[in-house]
Amino acid sequence: MSQITGEAAPPRRRSFMAFLPLVIFAGLVVVFLIGLRGDPQKLPSALIGKPAPQVSLPPVEGVGRPGLTTAALQGQVTLVNVFASWCIPCHEEHPFLMELAKDTRFRLAGINQKDQPENARRFLGRNGNPYTLVGADTSGRASIEWGVYGVPETFVVGRDGVILFKHVGPITADSLRDRLRPEIEKALAR
Repeated sequence: MSQITGEAAPPRRRSFMAFLPLVIFAGLVVVFLIGLRGDPQKLPSALIGKPAPQVSLPPVEGVGRPGLTTAALQGQVTLVNVFASWCIPCHEEHPFLMELAKDTRFRLAGINQKDQPENARRFLGRNGNPYTLVGADTSGRASIEWGVYGVPETFVVGRDGVILFKHVGPITADSLRDRLRPEIEKALAR
């Protein structure tokens, strides 16, 4: 009803107002669906082409491998994999990391993000340890410095310590064949 005249609002206006929340909701659904269709590999990284961040991570307790420092990334092509025992996709990608570790032309380094040492030790003990260096990032600060959106993520670092490529998400057979191996080969050829 209109407050001034006491008359009811015209039916057309009332029906539009009743559907307005539905129209807004449908618009939001469309926006979110378009955003979700994007390839997570296309997430930008400001670190590509820049030196690896300065880190000095202690070794993961009880794993028997040295920790990770920026200086250790010099001189050899290195894949830096950010992982955690609590990360389900990290479990899924682990066999591919074990396969990559067989190639002696480069090395694998791990950043164990926000994990308990006994959980990381159990994870690597049960599944194998592909890493020659594995640093404990208990606070998550080093991962932030590396620009990590979420585990797992893998970086290809050149002999000069410069980040050449970033793989977001778990390594799969397809991503290993189509993206990661070609980037490793490019880094080795430099």
